[in-house]
This record gives sequence, C-alpha cells and structure tokens, in this order.
Amino acid sequence: MQISTYLTFDGQARDAFTFYQQVLGGALETMTFAQAPEPEHFPAEYRDRVMHTCLTLEDHCLMASDTLPGEFCGGASYEGIKGCSISLHPESVAEGERLFNALAEGGQIVMPMEKTFWAERFGMLTDRFGVSWMVNCAQP
Repeated sequence: MQISTYLTFDGQARDAFTFYQQVLGGALETMTFAQAPEPEHFPAEYRDRVMHTCLTLEDHCLMASDTLPGEFCGGASYEGIKGCSISLHPESVAEGERLFNALAEGGQIVMPMEKTFWAERFGMLTDRFGVSWMVNCAQP
C-alpha cells in the first residue's frame, strides 16, 4: 500500500504546485476543470481552477486540487489547510537548508532550522500558500 498527501486550495493550486516543482523537482501533471470530460457541469468562472494536479518525486506523489463553490462540495466552504504538515527528509543538511529557505520565502517560519536531540537540523514553516512543512535532517 502507498499513502499520498492530497491538498485542497482555493484557487492557488497551480501557483503552489509550480512553486513546489521549482523547489523539489519532479514531474508535474495538471488538469483544470475546463479539461474535464463535461466542463459545462462546472461554473464558468471556476473552469481555469485545478481539478487535479500531481507532483511525482521518485516513488512519492504530492497531489492537490482547487475548491469549487459550496453547492458542489456538499455545501461546505473552504477553511484552508490546517492540522497537518508535509515532512521532508533530505539526505544532507545543505539540501535541508536549501529546501527550508526556499519554502519559507514569503511564508512564516514556525521553528528555525536548528540542531535538535533527534536531528542534525530540524525546522518548521508555513509557506506562502498556507501549507505547513517540516524539514528533518537526520543525525549522521
């Protein structure tokens, strides 16, 4: 079994995943609501939003979509991404610091990259799209 992370945005999925591909690398595939088999089922003003996007990094996938109006989502309104973090485990401190600094650009650092009792470096941040990240560089 494989587990993948799926994020939901309110119109920022394309920008977020373009940014994540620049920072993390990998292959990016994106489909808009306009590209769906029957796009007329979606409000015209939402058709340029992302219906599904997937960033593939080796054997791992980070996926997302944009929301639609509440009547398409069981009446629910978008409340942002909360209650979870994406955890990265780079192979070196230098790569960890590069990832941390790039993801933190325009966002908010929750815990700066620093040595901890469990890691050579560890840091937490919320990026400019509201996604929480942890970067953990294991001890050698």
